[in-house]
Amino acid sequence: MGTPPEPQRDTASLRGTRRGNRRLPRRAAGARRSFTSTLKALDELAHTGAQVSVRVDDLDRGTSVLAGDDFVTLPVAGLGIVPLLIEVAAQLESGTLDGLEIVDRSVVDRVEVGGVWQHLKAPALPVVDLAVLAAAVGDGNAANALIARIGLPAVRARIEQLGLARSALLDRFRDERGPDDAPHVALATTRELAHLFAALVNSEVVTAGVSAQVAEWLSLNQDLSLVASATGLDPFAHFNDQHGLLFINKTGRSPGVRAEAGVIAGPRAGLAYALTVCFDDLSISHRLRAHEAFRVLGVDLMEYAF
Repeated sequence: MGTPPEPQRDTASLRGTRRGNRRLPRRAAGARRSFTSTLKALDELAHTGAQVSVRVDDLDRGTSVLAGDDFVTLPVAGLGIVPLLIEVAAQLESGTLDGLEIVDRSVVDRVEVGGVWQHLKAPALPVVDLAVLAAAVGDGNAANALIARIGLPAVRARIEQLGLARSALLDRFRDERGPDDAPHVALATTRELAHLFAALVNSEVVTAGVSAQVAEWLSLNQDLSLVASATGLDPFAHFNDQHGLLFINKTGRSPGVRAEAGVIAGPRAGLAYALTVCFDDLSISHRLRAHEAFRVLGVDLMEYAF
């Protein structure tokens, strides 16, 4: 993928190596609308050797309010299927794909990395149901069936069309990765992920109809355990929040990788965000430390939006 460009001078460095006593620059939106707590949590993670990348954009102003190594390409696990969902929605809208076309589970090798289809009796499901399962519960078998039906070349062409120069869906989900397999499901930068989610809610991805369909699928996501843990939303029913909180997200998880991107909007502001942390998953405490950084970002996002 080539050598990444040098970061802008105001971009916070969150690399896993410590460079002297340099500290992350504090970038605030004013008053209590600050990401100081997030920067502290991510700084501490970086100093323990974790690779951290973060990006937060203000949707109303179209400006970045937080950026740290957002140009670095990192593994993002299941978060990388968002371009797959976009390609599925685009083909549904164009009529080249029938949403009720039945796809048999036997077309792909069964995986146990996550999801519910592996526990269901139904041996086959329509394309639109597979998209719901992939978006809502991170179903690896459903995503693999969509990849088998759509094809990785079509997804990669869509990624190129979207201008995601440093993002890629490399492979299907696997329980174990051998020497001949791609090392990761997907790669991305937080800058491109935040821009992509902003474009989704602004109806700028392919067409307004495609943007709306993908956003609808993502609004069903039940993994609210990372950034979204600070929202207080019901993970099983959060499409219409009584307090006026608009929220869509997608997470990615694999050993030593946690990633999330989404949009959160309240009465004061709307934000597109992305955070990826690659860490040594040596113990529960290491994992919880990484998860806590996501929760802290969630708290800061809520304070900014509300």
